[in-house]
Order: sequence, then C-alpha cells, then structure tokens
Amino acid sequence: MRAKQIAQRHPMKKKLATKYAGKSAPAIGGVMKPHRYSPGSHALHEIRRYQKSTELLIRKDPFERLVREIAQDFMREYRFQSSAIMALQEASEAYLVEIFELKNLCALHAKRVTIIPKDIQLTRRIRGERA
Repeated sequence: MRAKQIAQRHPMKKKLATKYAGKSAPAIGGVMKPHRYSPGSHALHEIRRYQKSTELLIRKDPFERLVREIAQDFMREYRFQSSAIMALQEASEAYLVEIFELKNLCALHAKRVTIIPKDIQLTRRIRGERA
C-alpha cells in the first residue's frame, strides 16, 4: 500500500460509493441477452444440413496420411492415384454413416436417444463383423 492510502484509510472507496449511490442500471435499453437456440435445435439444424449435402466430411489430407500409414504396414512403398484415395474416402464415409444409422436404431429400440458402446457391439455383431 502507498503511504497516502494508509494515512487516509481508503478514500477512493468513499468517493466511488458517493459518486454511484444515486445511479442504477439504465432504464431504457439495458444489456440485451444474446439470442440462444433451445437445446437440440442447433443439432437438428446441422443434421438436416449434412443430410442434404453431398460433399465429403472427412478432410482429404488427414485421410490420405492415414491411408498411407496403414499401407506402410503391408509394404514399404505403395503408390496411390488420387482417384483411388477419393474412392477409399467415399467408401469409408458411406460405411461410417451406415454404422451410425444402425447404432441409432439400436439405441431407439432400447428406448434411448444416446448411443452407447453396447449399440456399436450389437451393430457389428448383426452385420457379421468381428466384435
């Protein structure tokens, strides 16, 4: 603390208290709250938007790196045409969409709206994939 403040024992608090004592929040206007959508409506909007669209949702570069990394496990130097990577990406996204649709059906059948790992296991078991 400064020597002046110690001598005067907090004079700034008294000045501020008297300065703002008669004033309150502005009667006209005030602070306006930002607009908020109700819970779930934004998610539904996104679902509709993505169902209408046809563009790929997984970014191209990270997917290509993943494909090359997996291919290295089998052989050191594989070469890929860009159309082959696009076909792999298209098939991967179609597979993921189908799996999520089936998971959602499993959750709805169990009278839930949230998917859980049990739904994933059931979906893969029904499709005949290894669980």
